[in-house]
Amino acid sequence: MSKGSWREFDQPSTFRSDTSKSFVAKAELSVRVQKTRGGKGGKTVTVISGLKLDDAETRRLLKKLKTSCGTGGTTKGELIELQGDQVTVLLELLRKEGYRPKKAGG
Repeated sequence: MSKGSWREFDQPSTFRSDTSKSFVAKAELSVRVQKTRGGKGGKTVTVISGLKLDDAETRRLLKKLKTSCGTGGTTKGELIELQGDQVTVLLELLRKEGYRPKKAGG
């Protein structure tokens, strides 16, 4: 006899653990570094996509990149944005981290 919508023990197959997550090597990810213009005033922003990191790792990497470039930056979903044209610097820093980044765009 169920009360309301509480169905914790009715369907045990709906419960899954995060252990099924497969490990992907950094070098196998398709990391893209791209210079874009966005926001108010059309300022130049460098965007990094394809890292597939959790929040803590993303924040750690963002802090390291910001201090190395000497600029501000933020995360937006799975993207990392840094102020200014930092493409060449970020390509080198990401290679040192173990990634194989590629320059995207023009």
